[in-house]
Amino acid sequence: MTIAGKIKTGFLVAVAMMFASTTQAQETNTAENYDQGFRLGVGLNAGYSTNDPYKLSLGADVRGQYDLSKRYSLTLTTGYTNLFQSKADGFPGQTEGKDLGLIPAKAGFKAFVWNDQFYLMGEAGAAFAVSNVDNTRDKTSLLLSPSIGYATKYIDVSLNYTHYNHFDRLNNNGTLGRGVGQVGVRLAYGFKL
Repeated sequence: MTIAGKIKTGFLVAVAMMFASTTQAQETNTAENYDQGFRLGVGLNAGYSTNDPYKLSLGADVRGQYDLSKRYSLTLTTGYTNLFQSKADGFPGQTEGKDLGLIPAKAGFKAFVWNDQFYLMGEAGAAFAVSNVDNTRDKTSLLLSPSIGYATKYIDVSLNYTHYNHFDRLNNNGTLGRGVGQVGVRLAYGFKL
C-alpha cells in the first residue's frame, strides 16, 4: 500500500470514528435529558363486581407517579372504594344487604408500550375495610390489579380488574367463599409536580 493509500485509509477511519462517537453522544444526551419527575393524578372509578352479593362499585383515588424514563414509571395509589349490595341481597344470616367500604393502598409499575400513550400497569397492595366490616371475616385483604390504559399530558383513562383476595363472597350454590373481583374504568386528571 502506498503512502497516499495509507493516508486515505487513516483519514476514512478517523472520520468513521468521529461519526460513531457523535452518534453515540447524541443517543446518550437524549436519555440523560429526559425530564424525570413526579406527577399527581386524581381519578374517579366505576365498575361492576364479578362476585355476589356485590353489584356496582364507585370510588375516587389519588395517584402519585414517578417517571423512571419516558416509558417506565412507579406509582402509589390510595383512595376510597364502595362495593354496593342491593337491599334484597346479602350474606346468609343478614336481613338485608350492606355495602362494603374500603381504602386501597397499592404500589405499581406502569410501562408505556405503544406511542408513549398506551400503557400496561400492574399494582399490588392492601385493601382495608372501613365500613360494614361485619360483611367479611377479614378486615384487610391482599389487592391485585392489572390494567390497560391511555394517557395524555393531563388525561388518563384505564380499564382494570381488581381482586380482593380475603374478602367474603357468595358462591353460585349460596355457600360462603373468598375473593371478590371487580372490573372497572378509571378516568383521571393528572399534572406534573
